[in-house]
Amino acid sequence: MTLMHDAPRTAIRAERLTAHLGAELFDVDLAAVAHDDELFAQLRGLLTEHKVLFVRDQPISRADHVALARRFGELEDHPVASSDPDHPGLVQIYKDLDSPAEHYENAFHCDATWRECPPFGSILRCVEGPAVGGDTIWVDMVAAYNALPADVKTRIEGLTARHSIEASFGAAMPAEKRAGLHALYPDAEHPVVRTHPDTGEKILFVNAFATHLTNFHTPDNVRFGYDYAPGASELLNYLVRQASVPEFQVRWRWTPNSFAIWDNRCTQHYAVQDYWPAVRRMERAGIVGDRPY
Repeated sequence: MTLMHDAPRTAIRAERLTAHLGAELFDVDLAAVAHDDELFAQLRGLLTEHKVLFVRDQPISRADHVALARRFGELEDHPVASSDPDHPGLVQIYKDLDSPAEHYENAFHCDATWRECPPFGSILRCVEGPAVGGDTIWVDMVAAYNALPADVKTRIEGLTARHSIEASFGAAMPAEKRAGLHALYPDAEHPVVRTHPDTGEKILFVNAFATHLTNFHTPDNVRFGYDYAPGASELLNYLVRQASVPEFQVRWRWTPNSFAIWDNRCTQHYAVQDYWPAVRRMERAGIVGDRPY
């Protein structure tokens, strides 16, 4: 639906935050974007350009939050975190002293790469946050791939990795519950280097959910047993650590009713848990994605 406005639209203004990724938006009302084709097209273009977008002072309704996310695609629930009962797919990430141990976020990750089709992206809102602390870091995994040495790029071409919810969220669960989680969400296998479907850019696509390389054990890579076991894990660990390089990062300090909109296909993020015993309450709409290739 396109709304009619008496006054001419104002272009959304974006100010870059780092050399690689991230822009803060101004002159924008996310509730209006949720219901306006032209404004949404601007937002979608800016997301492709900057990979993660930030905007403050957006006291919009939960219904408009969900409506904005649905402009990108269908929403998905999370098997561990609960959703708002009136808005399925609006996941409640509420952290306080009673939060379960398996609900940690302080690891560099793409959301839900344990799915066969990981999310396209997410729209995250700060409902309540600490006076200080509780920032989130995003990482440009296109830049991380581009900066790899040429011999590493050659070595990882064609490799795939296994991604697991059982080994991450499930690790703190009793064995029976962990097995049930694995049965519902079997490990997914994805390319170590995926291609962005919109830009054609190559993306380093391993993160905290990746457990091992699945096709490393070949005559080209393995002479002796230690080439396979330690060798493959050392390569994977090296690749996962690329997200921790500051040059590829942007850091956002949350305020109530601030939003982040990110492309989960080409970024990772890390929620810094440095705010205890303060409370941090966030609401996230995750958007269904496609199979990486």
